[in-house]
Amino acid sequence: MTDNSSNQMWGGRFAAGPDAIMEAINASIGFDRRMAAQDITGSRAHAAMLAKAGIITDKDAEAIREGLLTVLSEIEGGTFNYSAALEDIHMNVEARLKEIIGEPAGRLHTGRSRNDQVATDFKLWVRDQMDAAISGIEALMKALIAQAEAGADWVMPGFTHLQVAQPVTWGHHMMAYVEMLARDRSRFVDARKRMNESPLGAAALAGTSFPIDRHMTAEALGFDRPSANSLDAVSDRDFALDFLGAASICAIHLSRLSEELVIWSSAQFRFVTLSDRFSTGSSIMPQKKNPDAAELIRAKIGRIYGANTALTIVMKGLPLAYSKDMQEDKEQTFDAADSLMLALAAMEGMVKDMTGNRESLEAAAGTGFSTATDLADWLVRALNMPFRDAHHVTGSLVAMAESRGCDLPDLTLEDMKSVHEHITKDVFGVLGVHNSVASRTSYGGTAPEQVRAQVARWKDLLG
Repeated sequence: MTDNSSNQMWGGRFAAGPDAIMEAINASIGFDRRMAAQDITGSRAHAAMLAKAGIITDKDAEAIREGLLTVLSEIEGGTFNYSAALEDIHMNVEARLKEIIGEPAGRLHTGRSRNDQVATDFKLWVRDQMDAAISGIEALMKALIAQAEAGADWVMPGFTHLQVAQPVTWGHHMMAYVEMLARDRSRFVDARKRMNESPLGAAALAGTSFPIDRHMTAEALGFDRPSANSLDAVSDRDFALDFLGAASICAIHLSRLSEELVIWSSAQFRFVTLSDRFSTGSSIMPQKKNPDAAELIRAKIGRIYGANTALTIVMKGLPLAYSKDMQEDKEQTFDAADSLMLALAAMEGMVKDMTGNRESLEAAAGTGFSTATDLADWLVRALNMPFRDAHHVTGSLVAMAESRGCDLPDLTLEDMKSVHEHITKDVFGVLGVHNSVASRTSYGGTAPEQVRAQVARWKDLLG
């Protein structure tokens, strides 16, 4: 006979049986302990409100307040004993509070549920991460602005399709990322404003019959107002999705900049030199200096996208109000926040430390017939030629230069006249890369004066 007891699905680590499996799948203390500070802050606000409303005595409220401070001290000091049997951070804190102050601890949960409690804790935590993301983005923007200011008149190739297109300035390229990050910053600012309603007091789903003051707790916790519908309050995770959505778009920008730094630091480009602090060597090739920080940022972005997709899938089919599925909201968000903050900090460090190689940038700026558009524009301005005709004439001159293995400025005036007889020597005034970038003075253009204007604008905005 086969011993079926050894063939149970919970064999191995779950040898204790179904109870161990249920505890393992149900408990969240392994990750939601990260919200301990927010949980205690919310409980202190709730206890103060209960006392003011006459629901609990001032004496009990004071005992709860002091007891919660003791619990927080233990957590911060690393002496708190977490128990998986108590499921989550809320029950762990409450159980320890009861050990410290006794019966008054049981009054803390009056007028609330774990449903509104966890929603409040999680909102407070996500709001903190939004503030951290905004600060991290601003620090990176300032690093990019410093690079732009230092190289406002450095010329470099601008690319489309990763092919040389037109000369631009180093400062202009740096400021492009400032604009991207500014949109990221605005998304977090908008999301923070939208999320700033307090779920506390919504209780399990229907509110409470106790005469609580939700406006008082909302104000104490820095919310603009209490949420207006108790069903929505406990079932809403839009704030986490907003955070993950903004983080995902920010991650795109960080990944694009990472990609450029990987390319630019290669031996084939030599546009930038990354500092040793953000590079590594090879175990076998002594000449190598690898842009590992940029590559890791580029890879970590997938974790953020994954978290956004995972939480979207968790939430997409849930009926109102709370479902246990929503316990899966935190690990993904925690990991995405960690990845974003690390990526922002690493990118700020790389940008601050990197050195733009001005000579290599300028040498590359003149390759690939990069001033062809300037030639076409000159034909339009000087000869009143329709742009389509100018485009055709320029294309013919590019083909001539390419067949001779030279660039456009190397053609003689006679060469150019052989394509169009009315071209004059004045054309050579627009063919140099410095002349090209200096001429792009339209608002938002690459001219050094425009770059410096944008640098000044952003330095004023960021303070």
